[in-house]
Amino acid sequence: MDRREECIVNYLAHLFLSGDEPGVKVGNFIGDHVKGQQFKRFPHPIQTGIILHRHIDTFTDLHPTFRESTALFREGYGRYAGVVGDIVYDHLLAVNWDKYAHGELHAFVSEAHRTLIRHYFSLPWRVKQFLPFLINSRRLETYQYSEGIEKTLAIMAANSSLPNQSRWAIKQVERHYDELEQQFNSFFPEMEQSAQKFLEQQLAPTCPDHPVPSR
Repeated sequence: MDRREECIVNYLAHLFLSGDEPGVKVGNFIGDHVKGQQFKRFPHPIQTGIILHRHIDTFTDLHPTFRESTALFREGYGRYAGVVGDIVYDHLLAVNWDKYAHGELHAFVSEAHRTLIRHYFSLPWRVKQFLPFLINSRRLETYQYSEGIEKTLAIMAANSSLPNQSRWAIKQVERHYDELEQQFNSFFPEMEQSAQKFLEQQLAPTCPDHPVPSR
């Protein structure tokens, strides 16, 4: 397994919640790889995307419905259960794509790839390393299949401290699928609304300063 694939996480939701501004999409995509005040090195739209990424992570981590979902994976993953929850929620977004998005998932992923390629030289080094593999495998599109979830978790387990429990995780998803889907469809409209409001505030011409959450 090539270590350049190690950073595959829940990118689909982050890209989807970024709105139409390409720079915001790029910033939201690279958010996990920009620490502290490093975001200030980037152009304003990318800065906004990085801050949005932090907002989405904080909102998700603290949401009681998401915590209910992640509890289903705590036995096998311990403190990494939230990582599995993120991936499973990306799967459920892909499966319910028609409910939340205009246009097909395939077209959305292709456009996201083009945006990232156009901004390639703005990407952190680690993102540059794994981006070709993510694009060539169309990893974001495979999230709609259980095999895609299992593959993603296996890649992460092989290249990080995530426990190697991908098969067990899939069994948990299958066993609790209706419950997880109901939880996701309760959570995601709230997440959408929060992200949209946050973007409107950040992109307003006379926007007051907002505190930047630290990840």
